Amino acid sequence: MIFNNRVAVVTGSTQGIGLAIAKRLAKEGVKVVVTSRNADKVNEAVAEIKNDGGEAFGLKCNVTNREEVKALGEKVIEKYGSIDILVNNAGITRDSSFKKMTDEQWDEVIDSDLKSVFIVTQELSKYMELNKYGRIISLSSVVGLSGNFGQANYSAAKAGIIGLTKTLSMELGKKGITVNAIAPGFIETAMTQEIPEKIRNEIIASIPVGRPGEPEDIAAATAFLASEEAGFVSGVTLSINGAMYRS
Repeated sequence: MIFNNRVAVVTGSTQGIGLAIAKRLAKEGVKVVVTSRNADKVNEAVAEIKNDGGEAFGLKCNVTNREEVKALGEKVIEKYGSIDILVNNAGITRDSSFKKMTDEQWDEVIDSDLKSVFIVTQELSKYMELNKYGRIISLSSVVGLSGNFGQANYSAAKAGIIGLTKTLSMELGKKGITVNAIAPGFIETAMTQEIPEKIRNEIIASIPVGRPGEPEDIAAATAFLASEEAGFVSGVTLSINGAMYRS
C-alpha cells in the first residue's frame, strides 16, 4: 500500500483492534500517534511499536473532553506538522437489557462511542482541510447493523457512527477527505474473551467462514482505507464479519 509520509491518530490504540491498527499503519511507514486515557498503557504501546521498527508518539487523551482533544491536535501538529489519517476506535460497553438500562449506562456509552467521534473528527479534520487531504475511518460494529439483545446503547452508538460517516463523506469530500466506517463482527479481543464459553462457541458456530475474526483482519482493512489507493472510496461501511451478518 502507498503512504506518502503520512501521520495517523488512532484513538483507543493501546490494546485489541486499536493496537493492531496502530501497528499495521506503523509497519506501512505511517507515523502513528497512540492515544488512550491511560498514560502507562500509551507508553507501553508506543514502546511495542518502536521495538517493531515503527515510528510512534503517545499522548494521554480523554476523547470525550473537547479541550483535551484540542490539545492533542495541537501537540501532533507541533511534532509532525500534519494530521493525515484519523482512526476513531475508542469505545466501551455497558450492557444491560433495555428495561433495566440506566441513564448512566446509556449516556456513558453514547458519549464514549459516538459523541467522541463527533468531537475528535470535528477538531482534527480542520487540519486535514488545510492540506486538502485526509482519511477518516471510524469503527462501528455488526450490532450497529443488526442490533443485539442487551446492547441498546452500544447498538445505537454504532449505528450513529454509520449515519455520521455518510454525512461527513458528503460534507468533506470536496476538501480532499474520505470518510468511511468499518463494522467488525465477532473479533478475538479482551472484550469478547469475557463472554461465557457456551455463548462464545454458539457465536463462532454461526460464522460461515468457520472462525472468529482477529484484530489483524480489521487492521488490514483499515490500512487500505487509510492508503493513497483508497481515494475514491468514501461514505462506505465495510462489514468484516465472516458472513455472520449479511446486509
